Amino acid sequence: MPSRPQTRTQQPHSPEIHQVYQRLLSGGPVSSRQVEVAGGRVHLLEHGAGPPVVVLHGAGNPAGFMLPLLRELHGVRAIAPDRPGVGLSDPIDLPQDRYREAAVAWLDRLLDTLELDTTNLLGHSGGAMWALWYALAHPDRIERLVLLGPPAVPKTRCPLPLRLATTPVVGQLLSRLVPPSPKSTLRFAHHVAGEKETLARHPDLVDLLVAAGRDPITDHVSKAELRFFVSPFGFRRRSRVRPDDLRQLAMPTMLIWGEYEPLGGVAVAQSVTDLIPHARLEVLPTGHGPWLGQPTRTAATVLEFVQ
Repeated sequence: MPSRPQTRTQQPHSPEIHQVYQRLLSGGPVSSRQVEVAGGRVHLLEHGAGPPVVVLHGAGNPAGFMLPLLRELHGVRAIAPDRPGVGLSDPIDLPQDRYREAAVAWLDRLLDTLELDTTNLLGHSGGAMWALWYALAHPDRIERLVLLGPPAVPKTRCPLPLRLATTPVVGQLLSRLVPPSPKSTLRFAHHVAGEKETLARHPDLVDLLVAAGRDPITDHVSKAELRFFVSPFGFRRRSRVRPDDLRQLAMPTMLIWGEYEPLGGVAVAQSVTDLIPHARLEVLPTGHGPWLGQPTRTAATVLEFVQ
């Protein structure tokens, strides 16, 4: 059965995350609006005009975290939704035993709402997994697929801090002892994404991540997504995309990988690319978030592919 949006009687997102978003978007080229998807509100960031590119952010960070990339995507209509329950979007029911199916159903409804029969689809990290799942379920709706650092693909490794966060008692203790702050956010970016120095160049994005971590709805949804993907021993089998799945991808696909990607070296990325029939690999001198240190180059790589 498709997922059902939760009712609006729930607590709204925190004033802090609203305020940070307002500051991030003030006077810039990226606009913001809300749409209704199956009775729930979805917050969108939009920039430009041209062929559509739907951009799915990673786990625990709202769509605003992708702003340095969105600002550089010229000649396309870039659309970045806050995924359910994150940022300023309403949560939906994402049960652990039907998480993948519910994610695909939500994205299908979003494309219907946006009146996009087909689109280019770009996903980062956890959002890259949503993009992969959707491309496998609805290949007729995806023109081109761009994957930035998909985590649960063959031969990837799960960073230790993520595994510790899902360990009973230890994870709860870490949450209490290390509350969201600029310092803890940059430390996390160093150990999990290899992007401490580059993220530090974007203090507004640090503020957004801190606000997201303090927002009860976003925090709850992000922890549930982490539990779906990660166990104390690594990426869970239920979350992984298998080699046979990758061989079924019919659309042109680009994998963008950082030289210093904590998920694995370039050899891992090349082995994933080799499994996809119509795929190419682009390696950038970055960690897990290439647009943080290389926004123009990352955007040019995407644009050359989708245009």
